[in-house]
Amino acid sequence: MKRMLVLILTLTMVLTLAACGGGKSAEPPVNSGTQTEAPAPETGGDSEAGEDIEGLEPEPGATLLVWESKEERPFVEEIAKQFTEKYGIPVKMDEVGAGDQVTKLTNDGPAGLGADVVLFPHDNLGKAVAAGLVLPNDVFEEEARSANSEIAVQGASYDGILYGYPRSIETYAMFYNKDLVPNPPKSYDEVKEFAATFNDIKNNKYAFMWEIDNFYFAYPFLATTGGYVFGNNGTDKTDIGLNNEGAVQGAKVYASLSKDVLPVKSGDVTYDIKKGLFTGGTLAMNIDGPWAIGDIRASGINFGVAPIPSIDGKPSVSFSGIKAWYVNSYSKYPNAARLFAHFASTKEAQLLDFQLTGALPANKEAAADPSVTGDEIVAGFLEQFKNSQPMPSIPEMGSVWDPIKAAMSTVWNEGKDPKEALDNAVKQINESIGASN
Repeated sequence: MKRMLVLILTLTMVLTLAACGGGKSAEPPVNSGTQTEAPAPETGGDSEAGEDIEGLEPEPGATLLVWESKEERPFVEEIAKQFTEKYGIPVKMDEVGAGDQVTKLTNDGPAGLGADVVLFPHDNLGKAVAAGLVLPNDVFEEEARSANSEIAVQGASYDGILYGYPRSIETYAMFYNKDLVPNPPKSYDEVKEFAATFNDIKNNKYAFMWEIDNFYFAYPFLATTGGYVFGNNGTDKTDIGLNNEGAVQGAKVYASLSKDVLPVKSGDVTYDIKKGLFTGGTLAMNIDGPWAIGDIRASGINFGVAPIPSIDGKPSVSFSGIKAWYVNSYSKYPNAARLFAHFASTKEAQLLDFQLTGALPANKEAAADPSVTGDEIVAGFLEQFKNSQPMPSIPEMGSVWDPIKAAMSTVWNEGKDPKEALDNAVKQINESIGASN
């Protein structure tokens, strides 16, 4: 607990000094197979392909495939274009959700089908390293360590080795329509009071939504009242706190919302559905991450961002995470891939990403830029980030998602006793961890 308090204080200091923050990973899984290619310029741009960069010489004839989620397409298209213009190396993008990439790379990497450069949240790093899927960030390690916040570097490292090229820090918070909710509720009791007067299900009017059975977004209901994933700051796989007294207490609050706030089946609330309702003006409050800022701003609605409502008088505890680029260890063009991962994670690249998608920079100078610090939407995420916990990054985290999702679904949809549902989930997690060791 003391170590966790120190970590929280450290996070707060980083946010205060850098004026920036942010924590499935958490975008909705997307794998449409859609590709975008940035064509190589006729002239080769400012530099010739094969140029020696800090001892790094891209392979002759290199072409790159990058995986990213659809929400980041505007940024990836632009940064790929700039990269190709500068180095003469063509770049293609496949839409693959950040939370799905390590699983997909496990099969596609050895088969030679994986992307050269991937991007995923730090909770997947342990699994990726254990499977030998990613290369260390060796050529640009010193620059990455000095340029990015300490928490970002820690998140992109495993067992003391830096693998990632940090790009963003994020958590999720509550978007609210200012025309419908001038003063956002501070507690779930207040959310219930508002829902009683606002909800009109037949006309698709809802007070409050989140991805109901997605453990990433459901975590506050278990953690705020005392639950946790793994003990010892997320490193002790033998200590699972997802069915302790605090977790059960929070799960009961979660269950009550299925009647008082959001009387729909958990599977009926998807990322796209709730985003459409919010931007359409019939959803008053929406739990989401900074990746949604671009689309919501484009809709033209009058919105703000505030911390997630409290539970039993306690500030809601969300998951936070670090997203970073990684180089596929099976890439045919590892040097070119390293160069792109570096190019797409610089201060300038992170500011571009913030401008186009709302991603919160991990780079310290980018985080202190006036365009970031002066944004009231960012301020809302910073407030929530102060009460966030980093997702565990040990490989065993991969055994947690599905059992807890199933448990939360049965509690929500079938009214199953929270204690029974969570006990069963933890049993499945322990069995999965045991089978994998």
